[in-house]
Amino acid sequence: MRAIWKGAVSFGLVSIGVKLYSATEEKDIRFHQVHREDGGRIRYKRTCQVCGEEVSYDDIAKGYDIGGGEMVILTDEDFADLPLTSSRAIDVLEFVPAEQVDPILYNKAYFLEPEGTATKPYVLLRDALADSERVAIVKVALRQREQLATLRVREGVLLLNTMLWPDEIRKPDFGFLDEDLKVRPPELAMASSLIDSMAGEFEPDAFTDDYRAALQEVIDAKVEGREVVQPEEAEEAPAAAVDLMAALKASVERARSARGEAPAGGGGEPTPISAARSAQKKAAEKKAAKAPAKKAAEKKAAPRKTAAKKAAPKKAEGEKKPAAKKAAPKKAARKTA
Repeated sequence: MRAIWKGAVSFGLVSIGVKLYSATEEKDIRFHQVHREDGGRIRYKRTCQVCGEEVSYDDIAKGYDIGGGEMVILTDEDFADLPLTSSRAIDVLEFVPAEQVDPILYNKAYFLEPEGTATKPYVLLRDALADSERVAIVKVALRQREQLATLRVREGVLLLNTMLWPDEIRKPDFGFLDEDLKVRPPELAMASSLIDSMAGEFEPDAFTDDYRAALQEVIDAKVEGREVVQPEEAEEAPAAAVDLMAALKASVERARSARGEAPAGGGGEPTPISAARSAQKKAAEKKAAKAPAKKAAEKKAAPRKTAAKKAAPKKAEGEKKPAAKKAAPKKAARKTA
């Protein structure tokens, strides 16, 4: 890793020299824009909208649009005069319980490495933070911008998490928040049961980026000149369920089945696995039950008529009974033998 910043953690009267490293990296597959016909890279020129000339980096300044077609131009000298008192320091402001920091505030993560002879005070701050079960709220200037951040311990290393400012967090403004929606206790109990049936320990390594793996397979196949193996299609997301309770119950049974647990209710009829189809199956079963009922009635009526018709011929055929009398001597003969 390459250090992207050097400075010091200001902890009371103690100053701890540190180096800053990016703690994360994106694994997304990146592409260049190229000409479809010959694969040539597409280049963009920096041109001025007013004069149309190409502009070098040395002649580029920052402009703030104040509206009405007017622009305020700021130079490097304007930024140099800004009061960045913590330009090379990570100032510890206070120590707070970690659970009081809303995760939505976290932005980027950086590792801190002690520099030179700062190892002992670094370890002292690290161990004190771990024992207190708190995080340090700090201010730091990175990339010409002052940022709020936290210091905490991760795997024996101090981790700096830059944070968004409170006014950078948007407030949700959705219509359903003003609606008077009430959840029935049975629905809430079933939803809680679903959460319990899907509870587990978070293991990040158990999850993979399937899209990136499939895309890499396509790229490798292109390089090697072989055919791409089509991955198995993922199961379609279920549509919105009509019967919420049926969907929740089906989801609970599916979660229990995935864990190898017996379905609730003992030997009753199994609950449909698909929550989205549960309501549709109920409607289909009602329609199907009506049709067989009519057919069953017709089948029951038909045998009665047939039996009535067969009763008369049996009386007429009563004269043929002597054939049965002849069978009796045969049985007697067998006994004698």
